[in-house]
Amino acid sequence: MQLKAIETFLCVAETGGFHAAARKLNVTQTAVSARIRLIEEETGKPLFTRGAGGTSLTDFGRQFRPYAEQMLSLWSFASHDLPAQTLNRVALRLGAQLSIWDPLLVDLAVRFEKSLGPLLLTLNYDHDLNMVDAVATQVLDAALTHEQPTAPRIQAHELNPERLMLVEKPSTGDPVFVNLELGEVYQDHVRSAARQAAGQTLFLGNCLMALRYVLRRGGTGYFPEYVIRDHLSAGELTPVAGAIDLMLPLYLVTRRGSATSAGILTCLTDLRAAV
Repeated sequence: MQLKAIETFLCVAETGGFHAAARKLNVTQTAVSARIRLIEEETGKPLFTRGAGGTSLTDFGRQFRPYAEQMLSLWSFASHDLPAQTLNRVALRLGAQLSIWDPLLVDLAVRFEKSLGPLLLTLNYDHDLNMVDAVATQVLDAALTHEQPTAPRIQAHELNPERLMLVEKPSTGDPVFVNLELGEVYQDHVRSAARQAAGQTLFLGNCLMALRYVLRRGGTGYFPEYVIRDHLSAGELTPVAGAIDLMLPLYLVTRRGSATSAGILTCLTDLRAAV
């Protein structure tokens, strides 16, 4: 697939139309249509729908968009920045499906670098990007996820589950339950806790944003124990009496035969043991 086709797809998605994309790219509308058709023929899926309200992405188009952005970004890096940075460096691309593992991902990268030396490092946290697919298609080298994958090209290493504690801080206004929406296992567990909250339920997708919100405004929510440990020790948060901890499954996903998978697994296992 040509990179110009990917660039054109993203331009149409951004500008909202084939005419506008053609003007921005300084090409004919026929060229834009041909490039979009090339992707659609290779994927077997339509990318856009056209109607009275203009051009909009199909469901597949929305799913394809982050991959297209990643492809352009990787190509730009590989063609311009990579040659000067690869000397004596190990390339490592890590991702996490859930925001509660942002700190863990960073700590893993630091530990891996101490083990193998300077890295050519990419960290990717994205709710929309399927991390298992990203590993299978070699967009990422490894990823953390809470769902056990079944793809044949993927090797899943089951780790000790992540312990989430229900904690609270007295609210300065109406009581609030912070819901991180971390998948079905999480939602099944927290549903009763959310109902018990006397005030509103606030949906925040990012763990650290939600934690900051609770610390500044007050409220209740489930957070990873290792993220809130210092706040518990300082008395800024308190465990909710009688609440049952949530043990969220954790898997390290790598490709079978990956040269870095053993080192990543060792570093992550050592890191969690230290934590």
